[in-house]
Amino acid sequence: MVGALACVSAHEGHSHQEYGQIPVSGPSEIPAITFDRPVLSKDSYVPSFAGISTFAHLPYLQCWDEGIVEDYDIAVIGAPYDIGVTFRTGARFGPSAIREGSKRTKGYNNEVGIHPFKSWAKMVDCGDIPFEPFSAEHAMAQIEDHAKYILQRPPTVDGSKSVIPRLVTLGGDHTILLPILRSLKSAYGKPITVIHFDSHLDTWAPEVYGIKAKQSIYNHGNPMYHASKEGLVTNGTSMHVGIRSSLYDAEDIARDEALGFQIIKANDIFKLGVDGIVERIQEILGPKDDDNLVYLSIDIDVIDPSMAPATGTPETGGFLTREMRYILRSLEGYNLVGMDVVEVAPAYDTQAQLTSFLAADLIYEILSMMVKRGQ
Repeated sequence: MVGALACVSAHEGHSHQEYGQIPVSGPSEIPAITFDRPVLSKDSYVPSFAGISTFAHLPYLQCWDEGIVEDYDIAVIGAPYDIGVTFRTGARFGPSAIREGSKRTKGYNNEVGIHPFKSWAKMVDCGDIPFEPFSAEHAMAQIEDHAKYILQRPPTVDGSKSVIPRLVTLGGDHTILLPILRSLKSAYGKPITVIHFDSHLDTWAPEVYGIKAKQSIYNHGNPMYHASKEGLVTNGTSMHVGIRSSLYDAEDIARDEALGFQIIKANDIFKLGVDGIVERIQEILGPKDDDNLVYLSIDIDVIDPSMAPATGTPETGGFLTREMRYILRSLEGYNLVGMDVVEVAPAYDTQAQLTSFLAADLIYEILSMMVKRGQ
């Protein structure tokens, strides 16, 4: 105990200066402190990984606010609907995953030869369509109404008629194609030519497959069936590309052809090659006229699941990402009035977000072609 007290005494005997310390001043000696706000340097460079996740860092606009009458040329909307899936659920999280995967999507497209985000086109991200996720029919009506509002919005402040913007929809399961096509038919007043990239035909007739409940009539396996029956798509020039799944029975192909669709199978790549598939698509589409309105609907399962695993109904033997982007770029010059990417279910993706990045890249290719063609 005596030794400890001696230690304390010895410590107290040292001066502050010995330890390099400065004596604390009294209250009257404290200098006044001023808080000058620093001037922040405005750097034009924003890291790709930063910022709130709109698609490709586009400005967010509350497009469905009736008080906003701002004009725009290309609108991105989300449709987080997956009530119609028949196998693995989760596509309702597709829009947010695609936006997250698009954070690097903001540069010059060297293949198409344009910077889509530095051009004449004003692009906005309108966010996700609000709908009730409990009734398929009611939710689809809400999606249709909101898409119509985008396409046929009120005149701008000066009273001029707004142009019909090109519509980019982030799904959601493939059921959303039907209300989107209904809204396009209403806006343009005529059927639309649809290039349907998918591993499945999506023309299942409810009456053939024993579907009885009204809630089940609309699902992700039959939007093209209903679209044909409702006269929303052109007959003879609309097509499926990448088909490779098994069929319900041998009559599926005949029923599909009776609805007016052409088919290009994934395995046709062995006989035709990638350029042959491109030539076949262009042959079916016809001329690149303004009146030839083309819509692209891309089910992410058109890609082989080794490269796009995050989807509800994966089918092996699909296109490679390189082949898909090449095929899409061959559509340059056509009047692309809209597109969607559907069936991205991020819960099944890898930690590398392969599917989300791919979905964003496919949209980037199509946005580039939309912009390059002009207003």
